[in-house]
Amino acid sequence: MRIAFLTAPEGVEQIELTEPWQAAADAGHEPVLVSTRHGRIQAFDHLDRADTFAVDEVVGETSAESFGGLVLPGGVANPDYLRTHGRAVGFAGSFFEQGLPVAVICHGAWTLIEADAVRGRRLTSWPSLRTDIRNAGGTWVDEQVEICGNGPNKLVSSRRPADLKAFCDAFLDVFAKEQESR
Repeated sequence: MRIAFLTAPEGVEQIELTEPWQAAADAGHEPVLVSTRHGRIQAFDHLDRADTFAVDEVVGETSAESFGGLVLPGGVANPDYLRTHGRAVGFAGSFFEQGLPVAVICHGAWTLIEADAVRGRRLTSWPSLRTDIRNAGGTWVDEQVEICGNGPNKLVSSRRPADLKAFCDAFLDVFAKEQESR
């Protein structure tokens, strides 16, 4: 399965990109780095610059139909930028419209809030997004991983880097089951 990893040109929390990416690759999937422009993205380790990564595809030049699922890593600046970029918001929202599974961790839910994709959904995130999720019509829970099937697709969410093992196991299981059912 081709899995889109959507990030801003800078600000993604590196471990929230690299660990799910490696887990997807190890499971035989094709992770694809999607961003808002060509070139390289700058990842961060909290507030410190970390590594850069080459962009594979750009929103506006690719579509959800060419993927089996979407992963939205966090970091504060990453989803804050994405939620102001109309094409990025539209790209994320199109996975819900197509009924494709989405996995989101930490602050990544801000992009889904902007896409109006959390209304009626149950999800977790970094605790500071609790009010944003509730105001957007979602139900926030403080769980390591939450899997919500109450909507057009499966939504896997997680809180923080410490939850990455459980997050990766959950989204890979959900994505595999969704792929089998198609």
